[in-house]
Amino acid sequence: MSALPLSSARRPEGLVARVAIFVSSWPHGAIQRLMLNLAEEFAAAGHRIDLLAPRGSAPAEGLPANMHLVTLAPRLSALPGVGRHKRWFVPVALPALVRYLRRARPAALLSGGEWPNVVALAARRLAGSPTRVVVSEHVHVGASTAGAAQRKPRRLLPGLMARLYPGADAIVAVSEGVRQDLLERFPLPPSQVHTVYNPVITSALLAARDAPLDDPWFVPGAPPVLLNVAQLRVQKDQATLLRAFAMVKKRRPARLLILGEGNQRPALEALTQELDIAADVRLAGFVSNPLAYMRRARLFVLSSRYEGFGNVLAEALVCGCPIVSTDCPSGPSEILEHGNYGRLTPVGDANALAAAILAAMEEPVELAGLEQRGLEFSAAAAARHYLHLLIDNPAS
Repeated sequence: MSALPLSSARRPEGLVARVAIFVSSWPHGAIQRLMLNLAEEFAAAGHRIDLLAPRGSAPAEGLPANMHLVTLAPRLSALPGVGRHKRWFVPVALPALVRYLRRARPAALLSGGEWPNVVALAARRLAGSPTRVVVSEHVHVGASTAGAAQRKPRRLLPGLMARLYPGADAIVAVSEGVRQDLLERFPLPPSQVHTVYNPVITSALLAARDAPLDDPWFVPGAPPVLLNVAQLRVQKDQATLLRAFAMVKKRRPARLLILGEGNQRPALEALTQELDIAADVRLAGFVSNPLAYMRRARLFVLSSRYEGFGNVLAEALVCGCPIVSTDCPSGPSEILEHGNYGRLTPVGDANALAAAILAAMEEPVELAGLEQRGLEFSAAAAARHYLHLLIDNPAS
């Protein structure tokens, strides 16, 4: 995907359409943030946008005049069992989505996430609606449904996807790795599945990278900081990162800052004690603006076992932060252009990760080249591709 100006999706002329965007809830979550980025670009192009979800609220900053929140099933929490099992919120909203499609008749419906995708396709079929449906796949299905990830609800997804995904007008994969996985697993023609990188970089994000940062680890003369921004969970494999950092510490001064929260915190804290690196590791939890840290860190390290895309890598690039990442399925190799914009290491290999970190810390930082690569993952660039699939050229 070529680099495009951040304003490229704002077209003063062209078809104005009603476009619905369906996710599990608004406004919080990684997919939700990306879909809001797209929604803002669609709205700026003049289209009317309905933000659909079983439940949710508008972002704190509000919505543009031509963007509306539609809560499909606001009383879901009162249903027996649903409040305790949030994964069922989306399927239970199916009848409400059918009614919306029959009543509102949007020109196009874009869904994000596996459950919203299958429900959107089922709803269009049940509604008998002419609405064009484009679904977006944000995870590597093979990796995310393997082993421990095979919880009962997720076991249902591959079968539902195989049955319903062929009925989509188009399928967006957020990386070529995700696209190839979909084509291998499901009966889909290659022409139906399109790779569109995530709409990560926005004007607001660019402004956030230069926000002031009051943190004693980033004062002049302090040891260099390695940064990881991810939820603390098995998929992100910070345990391998901690083991690699322990090896780095034996060779040179450094600190490791991990931003994010999750169920692996107790195990990771115990591992820092076991490795005798607790004094130089900080599990800082969630922060509202990780870009300010990316702008100042010596190195960004991604240790994931799998990704769909790897949004944080695009963010680190546009902040001019050098990167070391596992070559996991899928996304990092594509974002880093197979190693041209950062080092790639095998998944779960602490020795290789430590060696790559040490080598990267010896190299000079080429700020401009990294930033330019990061700008290629702009929301405006992605929005142009999505609008083409949704409304501009329905026959393609």
